[in-house]
Amino acid sequence: MDIVYENLKSYTIYDMNLTDIAANLLQHQRSTPDLIADALRQAILYGVFAEGQSLRQDEIATKFGVSRIPVREALRQLEVEGLVTFFPNRGAVVTVLSIAEVQEIVEIRVALETTALQLAMPNQSQTNLEQAKTILKETDQTTDPNRWAELNWEFHAMLYSPADRPRLLSMIRMLHINVDRYIRLQLRHTPYQKQSQQEHFQLLHLCQNQDVVGAIGLLKQHIGEAGKELVTYLRQVRTLEGQKL
Repeated sequence: MDIVYENLKSYTIYDMNLTDIAANLLQHQRSTPDLIADALRQAILYGVFAEGQSLRQDEIATKFGVSRIPVREALRQLEVEGLVTFFPNRGAVVTVLSIAEVQEIVEIRVALETTALQLAMPNQSQTNLEQAKTILKETDQTTDPNRWAELNWEFHAMLYSPADRPRLLSMIRMLHINVDRYIRLQLRHTPYQKQSQQEHFQLLHLCQNQDVVGAIGLLKQHIGEAGKELVTYLRQVRTLEGQKL
């Protein structure tokens, strides 16, 4: 199970803050920039930091008891991941994705993930598919949108990993991270989980039967429909908030 989630699951989204996340992650021996990047990434994905919010390096450095140098390195890592944007005379802020950018990410995901699944299908093992099934069973038991989102990625990654294309999987993971925080918000306010989980079981069944055409077709539909749901949700939210689409 994800060690970060294990350390954070005692907190709710309502009482968690960067200090809580930092305190838990500091228990593990990692390089300081990586540790800070992990904490900030979790804070963004869990909604502790909202889109467009400034990330003041001096305040973050104080939270971790470090200089601004490792904080700057951590923020640059998150910039590469698309979670942070740097602006002149303003510094780092949590990236705001437009509706058009979210749509483009969905389209790229369809292309990359169907390729990954097609490459993986001939190499799927019984052990691999059983692990995917176990992930789905755990997903059925969770009511936490944050954990649901993490398990969603674990399931898809399990199906793609036999492709043995680490660079491709890394690119797909980056795209998931880009939109993950929006999906978590969507999960808190819409009943999309049930439909998505049904499609996950159908996809697993097709993989077990080595139905390559059926599996790729369903995956394309699954990502595309999820993208449409997300775009619709974000458009409604931002219209209410008066933001640019």
